[in-house]
Amino acid sequence: MNGILKVIDGIIAAINGIINAIEGIINSINGIINAIKGIINEINGIVNAINGIINAINCIFNATNELVNPTNGIFNSINRIIDSINGIVKARNDINNSIYGIVNVICGLNIFSKNT
Repeated sequence: MNGILKVIDGIIAAINGIINAIEGIINSINGIINAIKGIINEINGIVNAINGIINAINCIFNATNELVNPTNGIFNSINRIIDSINGIVKARNDINNSIYGIVNVICGLNIFSKNT
């Protein structure tokens, strides 16, 4: 009778091991999905930053067009050029931050894959 109980305990332990393994696989898949979502978010950040640069360049063109008016237009244009340059710098920083974010996600995937 003791032998039968030990066999049953062994079967239960094996089933629990299988369940734990399946949970680990599901957690790994969820981790990969979350990492992919992070990469997509960072790519969206880069796209937004590029759009910011395009808007800033358009603003510079608009500002240079206003230079035709030699009175208030000159001062407005200078201010817009400064704002546009600041926008380009901000967009560049956004791109850098997005690239760092992608690198961090990839590093996280590497660490995650080594641990699983």
